[in-house]
Amino acid sequence: MKPNAYPQPSSFTWSPVEVRRVLPIYPPPEPLDRPNLPSPPRQPSFTGRWNLSTHLIPACYLRTTRPTPEPVLPPQHVPKDERKRLLVQARWELEELRTSRVTDGYPQVLWNCLNRYVRTDIGERGRPGLTLAFHHANGFPKEIFEPTLEDLFNSPAADIIDEVWVWESIQHGDAALLNASSNSGLFDWHDNARDITNFLLHFMPTTVSSGPLQTHLPRVSARETARRIRSGFSQRKLVAIGHSYGGCTSALAATLYPELFTAIYLIDPVILVPDFGWGETRPSNLALGALSRRTSWPSRAAALASFQASPFFAIWDPRVLQIYVECGLTESSTGGVRLKMSGVQEAVVFAEEHSEYETFCRLADLDPRVALRWVMPGRPGAPELGVPGKTPLKVWVRRKNSTNTRIRGGGHLIPQEAPQELADDLSDYLRCAIAPLLTIEDTFSRANL
Repeated sequence: MKPNAYPQPSSFTWSPVEVRRVLPIYPPPEPLDRPNLPSPPRQPSFTGRWNLSTHLIPACYLRTTRPTPEPVLPPQHVPKDERKRLLVQARWELEELRTSRVTDGYPQVLWNCLNRYVRTDIGERGRPGLTLAFHHANGFPKEIFEPTLEDLFNSPAADIIDEVWVWESIQHGDAALLNASSNSGLFDWHDNARDITNFLLHFMPTTVSSGPLQTHLPRVSARETARRIRSGFSQRKLVAIGHSYGGCTSALAATLYPELFTAIYLIDPVILVPDFGWGETRPSNLALGALSRRTSWPSRAAALASFQASPFFAIWDPRVLQIYVECGLTESSTGGVRLKMSGVQEAVVFAEEHSEYETFCRLADLDPRVALRWVMPGRPGAPELGVPGKTPLKVWVRRKNSTNTRIRGGGHLIPQEAPQELADDLSDYLRCAIAPLLTIEDTFSRANL
């Protein structure tokens, strides 16, 4: 494994931040009206040793933010200057909707969607492997990681991986289609962290097998949930991989229940050092850019051509762009295709600007038994998230059992721009830092806790 890209600095301090109480984490009461999968089954380009299936679980029953109407966007035919003014107004409406960050919760039934990639030969291996859990950035479907997975499954680390789960937040991809009638103008990143934890505590199967699972994953027993809260998984070693928004929220989940995690692999996470003026350091044009985004095209071919002509997409790996067109779009009721996640919902997620500082503060106290790796942009000229110059400090907020690296071919969108280089680093990390933990004796000892 490569040496750290950022050497450990001397001790440093940061501005205090309100660290909120997290609402209780449990699914809604039964019975539930269980929806069908919104998209037909598919298989990835890499078949053979891996099977893909898609699954649904109910999200946390209590939501941190109250349901509120989305801002109304101006129609496309409005003159350019007037449209820009109205979009800026919509952006400020998102800000003004936010009042208290502390609530007792709002009951609501929502759904998360997950892809499961499992080895076909687990029963023949005779030894335990790793469980990986991937968590996407804002604005992207769960399938965005498939090129990285393809390269990872062709790497030396493939032999120590049993199963991969790829998460989808409630307003993204197929989950967005299921929850469209419940779209709100407010969202708190706490809830994605809580939803991730809800899956791990209440729905992730206890054992790994190559056999099929129900589309709607059944809830594990109360006894098993209590055991996971107390001492983690008995028959799994879980490595969470999170990019951007998914990096922040998976890290936050790990600070809530560290016993569930063996390691966290953070790909340029939106976790920011709260420095002087920390509440104003987040670029305000992210939400505005999402509100301005084109969301529909006459066909997938037209969408692909439009993306290929854009400088934003031009530096993506072609495989990632292809999967984005295949799985990030859906047929529109008015003809043609549209993004599964609306620009308004992407802006709603961008508008939450507290959890990234809060998570930084929580990470300082993360149990040192949970290995932590920071994977940061290395492309020349790639901007930093937050205050410039703080990355060398951020990656050492938790000093023990932490490593870091830079991906030379990527900016912030590392999985989109450099999936092969990302898979190479992840493979090295799993083999060098995590594989030594995979002993049969350790698995049996944990099973008997």
